[in-house]
Amino acid sequence: MSTTTDSSGGMSAVTLRDTPGPRGRLLTGSMRDFQRDSLGFIEEVAIRHGDVVRYRMATMWWYQVNHPEGVRRVLQENNHNYPKSNLTASILRPVAGEGLFISEGKTWLRQRRLMQPAFHRQKIAAFGELMTDAALSMLDRWDHRIDAAAEMTRLTLDVATDALFHAHVGEEPETIARAVSTLLAEINHRFQVPFYPPISVPTPRNRRMRQAIRTLDRAVYGIIEQRRRDGEEGDDLLSMLMAARDEETGAAMSDRQLRDEVITLFIAGHDTTANALTWTFYLLAKHPEADERLRAELVEVLDGAVPTVADLPKLPYSRMVIEEAMRLYPPAWITDRQAIEEDEILGHRIPAGGHVIISPYVTHRLPTLWENPENFDPDRFSPEQVSTRPRYAYFPFGGGPRQCIGKGMALMEAHLILATVMQRYRLRLAADQPVEPQPTVTLRPRGGLPMIVEPVS
Repeated sequence: MSTTTDSSGGMSAVTLRDTPGPRGRLLTGSMRDFQRDSLGFIEEVAIRHGDVVRYRMATMWWYQVNHPEGVRRVLQENNHNYPKSNLTASILRPVAGEGLFISEGKTWLRQRRLMQPAFHRQKIAAFGELMTDAALSMLDRWDHRIDAAAEMTRLTLDVATDALFHAHVGEEPETIARAVSTLLAEINHRFQVPFYPPISVPTPRNRRMRQAIRTLDRAVYGIIEQRRRDGEEGDDLLSMLMAARDEETGAAMSDRQLRDEVITLFIAGHDTTANALTWTFYLLAKHPEADERLRAELVEVLDGAVPTVADLPKLPYSRMVIEEAMRLYPPAWITDRQAIEEDEILGHRIPAGGHVIISPYVTHRLPTLWENPENFDPDRFSPEQVSTRPRYAYFPFGGGPRQCIGKGMALMEAHLILATVMQRYRLRLAADQPVEPQPTVTLRPRGGLPMIVEPVS
């Protein structure tokens, strides 16, 4: 018998189960197992130990929450008790500052309210044409063989740049792309080696990271200064953010706030969409029956025309393909929180300060929730099947108040690009060797995704 604190501050006699989990090693706990095979480890402990699993990483105890109702507790019902962990904040803050992904409390709420109108469905629909234009430009340069992962990264970075600024910022596009790639690589490394020296220590990695930050700062601050000086009013995302006003005070975002939000959107906004598309092309190449069904839908609805935002509701199977790809390979495959106060999740005690992990990759593959979970089956996302599942059986964009603000834009972009590419080309895997997912900040194919490009007559 254990006791928990009730809402009045008294103690209520509630029996809490002992949270199961692997024993791990004497000094490091389960850290080496997690680092050696992160995906295999978190999936195995969920299958073996159940809805909530407890394990130690060196000196820290982690609570992995797998069941949809537990995920709901963390992301929605008691989300105020579960801010981003200190570990995540310490890694991302040097890059993203107090951007929406990192900020908490009143700062986060104010920024979310300021930014939300810019991501309204009608606002983002205006970016549809630039997305298909960028995709068509990419297709015009394709040769017989491509790295689909690299191509999608370059494409979505171009889209992000155009949507944010409607012009490349005051640097060569390749310079910006290299800076963003460097930052993503360094952030990935720090998540894999969490005790790496802070950015103030002049290691080679830290010097590269500081240089990349300076490059982006120079570009972003430069265009903000130009917009303020010239009084330009545009219809890109930066213009919308600059025009936003606090409902209570009438205040606009400072240059620093604009910088933090723009860089957050720059980095997070393109990488997740690129990986979602990459995995979609991989799965379609592995499942020709789904490929043919998608093409039949495109022929019937578009008949060779460039897709528009207005066409997307008439392309339901294409959308289902993307959603199923994000079930099997969610770009944001894991997230962590840190409990402010003691809590109870599914009968398990979460102590104050406890680190909580939730993973779409794990929950999306639980056999108790998904029949034949390893199989690729876009029909899982028909309206009939979706209506029968718990809300948090599927959460590639998170959930609750902090659900990704760019969800609608990301899905629209992926849908338009998929339809544009598949009308012109068939993509085949270039080799029979297995494609291995690499769990960095996002989930990507290790070593890229070589594919053969075949024109569609």
